[in-house]
Amino acid sequence: MSVHNRSRYGRYTGGPDPLAPPVDLAEALDAVAEDVMAGYSPRHALQEFLRRGGRNREGLDHFAGRIQQRRSELLSRHRLDGTLNEVQKLLDTAVLEERKQLARDAMMDNTDRAFREMQLQNLPRSTAAAVNELASYDWQSSTAREAYERIKDLLGREILDQRFAGMKQALEGATDEDRAAVSEMLEDLNELLGKHRRGEDTDADFQEFMAKHGQFFPENPQSVEELVDALAQRAAAAQRLLQSMSAEQREELMRLSAQAFGSPELMAQLGQLDANLQALRPGEDWSGSERFDGEEGLGLGDGTGVLQDLAELDELAEQLSQAYNGSRLDDLDLDALARQLGQNAAVTARTLADIERAMQDGGYLRRGADGDLRLSPQAMRRLGRSLLRDTAKQLSGRQGRRDTRVAGAAGEQTGSSRQWEFGDAEPWDVTRTMTNAIRRTIADGGDPGRGLRLTVGDIEVTETEARTQAAVVLLADVSFSMAAEGRWVPMKRTALALHHLVSTRFRGDRLQLITFGRYAQTMDIGELTALPALREQGTNLHHGLLLAGRFFRQHPSMQPVLLVVTDGEPTAHLLADGESWFAWPPDTETIRVTVAELDRLGRAGTQATFFRLGDDPGLERFVQRMARRIDGRVVAPEAGDLGAAVVGEYLRAHFRGRPYDDADWAR
Repeated sequence: MSVHNRSRYGRYTGGPDPLAPPVDLAEALDAVAEDVMAGYSPRHALQEFLRRGGRNREGLDHFAGRIQQRRSELLSRHRLDGTLNEVQKLLDTAVLEERKQLARDAMMDNTDRAFREMQLQNLPRSTAAAVNELASYDWQSSTAREAYERIKDLLGREILDQRFAGMKQALEGATDEDRAAVSEMLEDLNELLGKHRRGEDTDADFQEFMAKHGQFFPENPQSVEELVDALAQRAAAAQRLLQSMSAEQREELMRLSAQAFGSPELMAQLGQLDANLQALRPGEDWSGSERFDGEEGLGLGDGTGVLQDLAELDELAEQLSQAYNGSRLDDLDLDALARQLGQNAAVTARTLADIERAMQDGGYLRRGADGDLRLSPQAMRRLGRSLLRDTAKQLSGRQGRRDTRVAGAAGEQTGSSRQWEFGDAEPWDVTRTMTNAIRRTIADGGDPGRGLRLTVGDIEVTETEARTQAAVVLLADVSFSMAAEGRWVPMKRTALALHHLVSTRFRGDRLQLITFGRYAQTMDIGELTALPALREQGTNLHHGLLLAGRFFRQHPSMQPVLLVVTDGEPTAHLLADGESWFAWPPDTETIRVTVAELDRLGRAGTQATFFRLGDDPGLERFVQRMARRIDGRVVAPEAGDLGAAVVGEYLRAHFRGRPYDDADWAR
């Protein structure tokens, strides 16, 4: 006997698709880092990117706007008197057909005819009262009787459609047996919910109920809790529908409901159902209302569906706002978003959620000791690499050509090789690398003729002569004018590009980042990247030069290289007691101690470049005089060109005028 295994295929619903390609984080990381460097927290920066979206992708604010637009459209398109109007039309049809029959029935007793005509003529103006008064009327016209019976059928189907979506269509033309089946379902449902309220139900009770009445529940609930959720949401929407009507409309419907299927028991069962659901789900909105002012009338069932849509739209709006504690885009109900805005919106939102998850769970954001999210070293490296590529393009464009690096730029080759180590930038010795792979393959019992597989241990690189190493200090002005004049982010981008270049391509060099405002302090690249704009007065270059000198003395065998980025003259210096003295215009003592410290660095052989930002004449005179004192240079770039200028000067000082290939160091 053979056994055939049957497989069923469908859309994956178990969370993030494990086979989906990884999302491209480059744009998100650049945007987040840009905002972080502008002073936002990483979490706020990520939220802002998700709100704005990308170049070819809508963001949360776009979807929130569409949600509000759809909500307004529903309210402005509809009104809630659809069932009342339909009942009135059927009533008018019944009365008109009955009058026609009375007029043409020559055999009818005249007294009886007059009594009937008077009864029809004096019907109450209220639709509900008229329907109730005709409940015992003996219709002479079969067409009129059919129209009146359709009123009771319509009311029954509409009232059921309020609680069970699709009932209006399902029960159209229903037989007495069909109505009896609905009544039996309601009785069994109330019994199940009553047992559930008391904690007496079992899974077998639910399974038995669904086996018997499952055709009434297209949602296909898998547990009694899911069943209650679906029913309670619909019933609460039905309550909000009634409360959205005028008092007159509510009264009319309440009086008409007694005629539903001509069965008062039906209303009693529905009342019990509502009581059970309210007790089981008191958190649903059972008392809200909406204001409809459109022209398209809605029946009770369709109106309840619209109220459900409005509730779903409100919930989506809250999810899209991400304003609650612990909010994440994983909370977003993508099925609801697809229902309301279309499948494309759900696909885009899923991608945004993937980006958020990858940024937070993929190592690009990490939580610091203070509990705040920060850019991780991995994110810093990726951003630094991107900034360095941009810098290389700027340098190439500025030079107008692509220089070819001479062989000795990273050290002259000695003719020897050695095993590769992490961080080595020297070229491979291909011959010796392949020889190592062949020997290892033979030693492992393999056949080199059938193919080789390289391992890290096989790789050898060409040895080069040792080159001069540099101790580099980037002194970055962080006085408030830097932020006020739009130079804050370019300064940080410059520091990050230089840091990435030194840490990946020139690992033998040492880089120290020093910021100076009212005081100076050393910072790692993560601290500088996240540094908010400081609203303090003072440009204490003196303190920064003191810290730079200390760093150079810690690396006596290296060539000291000083890169100073500033947009103002020194207005503060450090006193003997460690306090900062501020004065504007610059005090002569501030200038004197700053120049004295610079002279000390010059005597130690420091190569210095001053990057002057802005067109302040006083700053221009000061940096020119400072540069001349120690045979340094002055560069006056635009803020957007600062990164290329600083990196270019570092490379010039590093290679001492020898040509270099920007495409190589920027990789």
